[in-house]
Amino acid sequence: MAAAYLTHLAGDAVEVRSAGSEPADRVNPAVVEAMREEGIDLTAETPKILTVDAVRASDVVITMGCGDTCPVFPGKRYLDWKLDDPAGQGVEAVRPIRDEIRTRIQTLITELLDRECS
Repeated sequence: MAAAYLTHLAGDAVEVRSAGSEPADRVNPAVVEAMREEGIDLTAETPKILTVDAVRASDVVITMGCGDTCPVFPGKRYLDWKLDDPAGQGVEAVRPIRDEIRTRIQTLITELLDRECS
């Protein structure tokens, strides 16, 4: 959801990579539905494994509780977002998680674009 919002809201201003330390075999259908309500289509998306190269190539790395399994490099900005896990949840439970992610992404976009303009 975070990558989808970042792509949707920031457009070409930010390059987005999305991966997980233990990705599922498909995107949670409740997440797909909740994001569809926002006008974002995730039906073609597939979860990807987090790679060292992806982290190395990133300026900001957002984690959601991956702990020691996430590679750490000096000079990168790491944000560990404590959020409820939407896995196994229905759309009613996913909506507040989605909304919190959107709020955090909007703040991140503002910070990133302000930093680029400075």
